[in-house]
Amino acid sequence: MSDSADWIYGIHAVGSAIKENAGRVRVVYLQRGRRDGRLRELRDMAQAAGVRTDMVERRRLDQLCDGAHQGVVAQCHGLALANEADLEAALAHLKLPRLLLLLDGVTDPRNLGACLRSAAAAGVQAVLLPKRRSAPLSAVALKTAAGGAESLLLVQVTNVARRLKWLQEQGLWVVGGSASGERPWREADLTGDVVLVVGSEDKGLRPLTAKCCDELVHIPMQGAVASLNVSVATGILLFEAVRQRAA
Repeated sequence: MSDSADWIYGIHAVGSAIKENAGRVRVVYLQRGRRDGRLRELRDMAQAAGVRTDMVERRRLDQLCDGAHQGVVAQCHGLALANEADLEAALAHLKLPRLLLLLDGVTDPRNLGACLRSAAAAGVQAVLLPKRRSAPLSAVALKTAAGGAESLLLVQVTNVARRLKWLQEQGLWVVGGSASGERPWREADLTGDVVLVVGSEDKGLRPLTAKCCDELVHIPMQGAVASLNVSVATGILLFEAVRQRAA
């Protein structure tokens, strides 16, 4: 399959795409002869939403996505990223306290998808992605996100430092995750309007991005491993915000 956001595969990912925006789904291809109640439910959901469904042989689906499809592949219109003007227009209308996430250089599509899945689960209202140094919203990323990408405001950012400064001017507190952070992540106050910032898989936050943060926090390591996968660290930071806000 072409590495394009025009394709989604997997039962949960395709189902979420239909629920969130059925008009984006062009056609759902289902595996002929596969006995799976979840596929029948997915076919009924698609047909009820007015989405075309086609029954095809497994080898056709295998050709589309290398066998990782669970019996379903959907061809969709591309998931468009919002621009910074859209973010500026939306920010004042977001429910308080606001929670945003900026991914500063996450270049692996699976890590991007996992971060988006955690963001959707944590109630993040917007995810900011640099125009450069960011993985594309590929089929792999969308499959890993398991439907999370469709429910998020995804904003493409040209200049990360300038955008963070603007968010600070709007009253948001910028907290960066960094191994050199001054305090453990649980000691940060994440109850107000917050932008959480995480860096790339190998180098973490870029120096200029770290300098733009109001506060840097770290997640202490107890074992032989020196750092966490970026998607795991993102989940930990996001759900600390969820915990504090619930308390």
